[in-house]
Amino acid sequence: MNAVVVELTKKGIYRPANSIEINNYKLKNMTMITKKKILELSEIHSAFCVSIFIPTHRAGKETISGKDALNLKNQLKDIKLKLIQKGMSVNDVEKLVKPVNELINDSDFWRQQSDGLAIFLSDSIFEKCTVPINFEPFNYLSNEFYLKPLIPLFNGDGLFYLLTLKMDEVKFYEGTRYSITEVKVNDLIPSQIEDRVGYDYEQKSLQFRTQQGNKGEGMFHGHGDSESDLKNELMRYFREIDKGLMTILHEDQKPPLVVCCLDFHFPIYKEVNSYQNLFLQHISGNPADKDVFLLHEEAWELLQPYFNNTRQEKVNQFSNFIGKGRTSSDINEILPAALEGNVDTLFLENRSDIFGVFNPSTQEINIKDTHQFPNVSLMNLAAIKVLINGGNVYFLEKEDMPDVSSKINALFRY
Repeated sequence: MNAVVVELTKKGIYRPANSIEINNYKLKNMTMITKKKILELSEIHSAFCVSIFIPTHRAGKETISGKDALNLKNQLKDIKLKLIQKGMSVNDVEKLVKPVNELINDSDFWRQQSDGLAIFLSDSIFEKCTVPINFEPFNYLSNEFYLKPLIPLFNGDGLFYLLTLKMDEVKFYEGTRYSITEVKVNDLIPSQIEDRVGYDYEQKSLQFRTQQGNKGEGMFHGHGDSESDLKNELMRYFREIDKGLMTILHEDQKPPLVVCCLDFHFPIYKEVNSYQNLFLQHISGNPADKDVFLLHEEAWELLQPYFNNTRQEKVNQFSNFIGKGRTSSDINEILPAALEGNVDTLFLENRSDIFGVFNPSTQEINIKDTHQFPNVSLMNLAAIKVLINGGNVYFLEKEDMPDVSSKINALFRY
């Protein structure tokens, strides 16, 4: 898709952002949204739940001119009109949207953006999420939040993390097929090895010599104790890095983590790593010799087969299990199964949605042609439930759906 860097159409669905390039790159300080937060948002139901999505920019004239803030202002204007049409007074509307109005005028906020901004607002909550996902301007008013656009952050379909290890600097990135953004971790990890081991690392490692340049392939020359000391120091340093990263990388996150480092560092880092999806191949070489564009290129070269194979494997499983009780293309069967945690993989058609009313007590579904409040997106509901229950969610073009006759396909668990 890749399904991570996506645009959200006005109908509230995805299409690939194939025209997006990594240009005007600038490092930004991002706060990473967690699956726990998605779960909290999914449990909120109110008379009026507002979801707003806009594209944002890391730098350039769009940021300087206030284009992003204007996008949000226009979406808010549309939401205010919808709220008034639903019977809310002008005063109550202004009170509800006050946090968004304040955000529009916060110039510092707009200088700290990634590719997209998602806002969730109700009478009890206001959440803003800066994410590496590019949206088209879109808003959604219902009695629940529209969370489907954030699923790529947790589904593992194209999102990855990149860690660059040097003895005097460590950097951490969030990447997609079309973007890469630095996540500031300076306050979470030691900035250099001396900060952890307490004495001059370079002095202790003089006996180590590389034999293949910047790849770092080499061997120790000298006493065995020196080799052991150096490895122990590296392990202590890397363990502190891992400990710091795990304060933001939670158990519910599945994106692969790629490490760029000298070759002899990687097996040591693997020993102390506690992240569940450390990629078993690393980017070889000294990160100091690679700019962010080359790092992104090499990371994606490693990961593209991984993402393609995982998705294709699920498509193949769907085809193999047709007629055997393990698949469905009927929303009336899929939604109840999703709510019960019985969906292994959900396939949703891009540029499409299914709206209606679902009665959880009777499991009856009343399909509607359009999104007319209080109708909801049934795709959104199914996708969130599958994500929460540990399943996979893929957004595919119509021609790539396992069953092209339906906008929604599901592979059930055993």
